[in-house]
Amino acid sequence: MDLQITDKALKEVACDALVVGAIRSKAEQNTNGVVLSKAAKEVDAVLGGLLSEICSGGEFRGSLGEMTTIYTMGKLTAKRVIVVGLGPQDTLNAQSLRRASAIATRNLQQTGARQVALALFLDDVPVEEELAAQAQVEGALLGTYAFKKYLHSDDNGRGITQVWLVAAKASTASLEQAMHKGSVLAEATNFARDLVNEPPNVLTPTELANRASAMAKQFGLACEILERAQMQELGMGGLLGVSQGSAEPPKFIILRYQGASKSADKGMALVGKGITFDSGGISLKPAERMDEMKGDMAGAAAVIGAMQAIASLKPAVNVTALVPTTENMPSGTAYHPGDILRIMNGKTIEIVNTDAEGRLVLAD
Repeated sequence: MDLQITDKALKEVACDALVVGAIRSKAEQNTNGVVLSKAAKEVDAVLGGLLSEICSGGEFRGSLGEMTTIYTMGKLTAKRVIVVGLGPQDTLNAQSLRRASAIATRNLQQTGARQVALALFLDDVPVEEELAAQAQVEGALLGTYAFKKYLHSDDNGRGITQVWLVAAKASTASLEQAMHKGSVLAEATNFARDLVNEPPNVLTPTELANRASAMAKQFGLACEILERAQMQELGMGGLLGVSQGSAEPPKFIILRYQGASKSADKGMALVGKGITFDSGGISLKPAERMDEMKGDMAGAAAVIGAMQAIASLKPAVNVTALVPTTENMPSGTAYHPGDILRIMNGKTIEIVNTDAEGRLVLAD
């Protein structure tokens, strides 16, 4: 998706859809509590007061994510205008803009829009323009995300290809930097989503390690993958115990980002649970919704995605990510209820239920 800033007048922005915002306010009785943003008022004037008429009639109330569509009939260069609700004025924040942008762009993508202009900047609200720009970009990229890797698609290439951010200060470097930050955070989140959405026969512990390693190489992170023999040497009895029932070998993924000198920053650690499929082991889960247990590695995905964002934004901190990953499966070699495992710090743990595997792998 191509992201650009423009300072053109709203009526001159060429796109399939122009998105403007409206707020809900108890003080505005004459418009059923709806307050149009400055951008929405500008569009309203060109459309002869049509937006105001819709609001005063009670058809649109400005609730967060609520939308109404107006076709411009050639009065604007944009083919249609989407008014999206931003919710109550007293709770308005960057998250409101992010959600409104996500809901609007998701809806527009489903209707076949290709070029979208977002004009959700607001006056007299406690959201800085740079933060508003970042939120709108995040919303657009998160809202249009879809995992269709294994689907036979009849979309024929449908989808938003370009998003314009309409701002008064389009040439400022700070807005471009804010858009970049929003793009980085959303793309890292979508990378994590991709990992979670993969089926468990594809995203095995080995494949998760491979993808983490490939990401690290692309973004300049140090990466180390511990194999079973190294885990045995370190005494990682929790991870090794959980992995006993699976034919897939366990992995321990270590990612390192060095943004500050070692003397200046002791750093922080992010630890993510990487159970690529959790059947419960011998303490087997019910069959209903067991398919969702491919998502038991979402903690690992979040940590790996966060490391991608950190490497892209280059903060002056040191961060280490630790991801123990395995499957939790029943078999003749699986660990049992009643077993006693010794974890890396020397402590022993008695197993009462093998479906409590998360704390075991995280303990090491």
